[in-house]
Amino acid sequence: HHPPTTSRVLSDFFPSPTRRCPKQPVSSVSRKPVPIQPHPTMPPKRPIVKSSISTAKRPRTVISSGITKSAASSSVTTQQPTNHSNASNTNNQLREEFIALLSSPQHKRRGISNSALKTHFGDARYQQLVPIINELTRESRLNMSKMGEEVYFSLLSSEEATKLAGLDASSKMVYQVIEAAGNKGIWTVDIRVQTNIQQTTLTKIFKQLETRRLIKPIKAVTAKTKKLYMLYDLTPAKEITGGPWYTEYEFDHEFIAELRNFILMCVRRMNGGKGVTLKSISDKMIQANVSRVTLSLEEVQQLVQTLAFDYLIEQRGVTESGEALFVAARKVTTMCDFQWWDVLCPDFHFRGIRFEDDVYLSPHEPHHHS
Repeated sequence: HHPPTTSRVLSDFFPSPTRRCPKQPVSSVSRKPVPIQPHPTMPPKRPIVKSSISTAKRPRTVISSGITKSAASSSVTTQQPTNHSNASNTNNQLREEFIALLSSPQHKRRGISNSALKTHFGDARYQQLVPIINELTRESRLNMSKMGEEVYFSLLSSEEATKLAGLDASSKMVYQVIEAAGNKGIWTVDIRVQTNIQQTTLTKIFKQLETRRLIKPIKAVTAKTKKLYMLYDLTPAKEITGGPWYTEYEFDHEFIAELRNFILMCVRRMNGGKGVTLKSISDKMIQANVSRVTLSLEEVQQLVQTLAFDYLIEQRGVTESGEALFVAARKVTTMCDFQWWDVLCPDFHFRGIRFEDDVYLSPHEPHHHS
């Protein structure tokens, strides 16, 4: 008697309510599998009846000359990725052409208008630009602005795109308005009018842009209580800060007086008092380091002009290269056509005076030659 095997037969999963099929023992000598005995209640297998109809294989349908159906299907499946790659190459070429157009010198600063894009690419290719424009906008590489009724597109550099990454549409709009103002800045009231953003939201945007060092607040010498905004890397214009003549938004009278005295000393002592040029005065000021800021030749000319208005210096002749020569003004006049008692006349201030060197002074003009 062999012990029962541990394997379960089909009858264990579908037991009969009246009779259970005994488990079939497995011989320990021959490891042949024991066939499963059919259950008495299971229906017998239907016999296979061979059909008299011919079972010959149907010939393959010819798709085209020399190509079978399987070959045609394989050719179709290999053609689909080719079309997809061609479309991808076309989009890449269109993207590169669009970026190259915006990077050209004529469109790099101001951008290109929407109508000019349609003219350049045509209606069909212009429609393909829509996903490219959306993709560049999401990457913060494209800047859109409106001038009048026309929309302009301008390309941002990779560094600028990195700075604007993570900003929402309102923050980008505020940044673009401030950027358009340049080094003259823009008032907060003008920003609110142009962007149509509420003041509370605008204050949060200002704080966010200042934290990321994208913009900075400044004050103007003409309106100290108001606040201007400009880009963080820009230097304010002289119209805003007042140039070197202002210190902490206040007109520096002492600093200007020191510079005027130094220029007057240069005119009197340099070149034996025979005349100095504007360039010589500027070089001497740089050499003596009398100014805490570097003064341009135009700013030195402004100081010389104030001395000329005060009749302390005057221009006399030019050099061979055409530069003006400045000398100290003569306070004593030359001979004129009136006598000393004419000064006692009540109408003396209403007379015009002509000197012997043909210099004419109109009434009420200071009576010394300059």
